[in-house]
Amino acid sequence: MPSNTDLAAIFRQLHHSGMPLLLPNIWDPLSAALLQAAGLPAVATSSSAMALSNGYRDGEKLPLGDLLRILRRITATVQVPVSADIERGYATTDAQLADHIKQLVDTGIVGINYEDSLPGAPGMVPLEQQAKSIAAIRSAADAAGVKLFINARVDVYIKGGTMTDGEKLAEATRRGKAYKEAGADGLYPILLLDPVHMETLVQEVGLPLNITMVPGIPDLAVLKAIGVARASMASGFLRHTAFSMLVLVEQVLHGNAWAEALRAAVPSDQMNKLIPDGPGQ
Repeated sequence: MPSNTDLAAIFRQLHHSGMPLLLPNIWDPLSAALLQAAGLPAVATSSSAMALSNGYRDGEKLPLGDLLRILRRITATVQVPVSADIERGYATTDAQLADHIKQLVDTGIVGINYEDSLPGAPGMVPLEQQAKSIAAIRSAADAAGVKLFINARVDVYIKGGTMTDGEKLAEATRRGKAYKEAGADGLYPILLLDPVHMETLVQEVGLPLNITMVPGIPDLAVLKAIGVARASMASGFLRHTAFSMLVLVEQVLHGNAWAEALRAAVPSDQMNKLIPDGPGQ
């Protein structure tokens, strides 16, 4: 099993390979193991997917203890780097945030997504406050001995209110530069669709850019040409999985070729082989 130091270095390098790092966001050890078996070089969680799959709504409703437990199981199951969506770190002060970062690093993760808006609240956290929190994360992770990849989420494209497109780009650029100065390693303007904005952020901020795989984004060749470093699905992977489950249920209930549909399944022995044999944690 690679050390956390090695995994952190691998994860960082994956953002500088010249090709977008593709991350269909997972929510449990099995989904992580499936993607590892499919050849993905890293996995990343979705806070929404983790919450919903455990009976909670998104927005730090999943208890921190549960989040830590699941992350420990994920990192114990796969041998690739794991990044965790931690929303705002379940913290109201930077001191509490630093303590939670230490606990998160102890699970074996080597990357995080950190948001600049409050769950369920309009608007965004003031830039200076957010930059200070990112600096606290950087300091806490460094003290824990892990070069944690901080993917700084910029929420202006979902919480920009009445801002014009130009104002959103200017604010995303301003925040990106400040977050980079504070110690961020990547920039994630969630739900950004405009390739011109993407290219501007790549050039002006100079951090690996993460975009969300949703309808309306450019194709992979264009993203590569722009310089996008990472493409993730947020809760999309779980929602597609849920859709497949509903389609199968519909076929079973109405007898529409259900026998054939049931054959399209991963064999149980193959699923068991994905999970390491060892004591529970």
